[in-house]
Amino acid sequence: MQRDSTDTGWFKSSKSAAASDNCVEVRLLDNSVRVRDSKAPDDGVLSFESGAWGSFLAFLKA
Repeated sequence: MQRDSTDTGWFKSSKSAAASDNCVEVRLLDNSVRVRDSKAPDDGVLSFESGAWGSFLAFLKA
């Protein structure tokens, strides 16, 4: 798999409790956003186009 030039690595939301593993992790790439369960990172990854992820976040904030 080719690595995108912009790759943030996996991170948890700033809204997640520091001691909690009950959250999702996000990875920002050039043209997509990946999301996985922090408790089961090897169980699969959801991938969204950047525009779709932006629309999803805007919907959550509304």
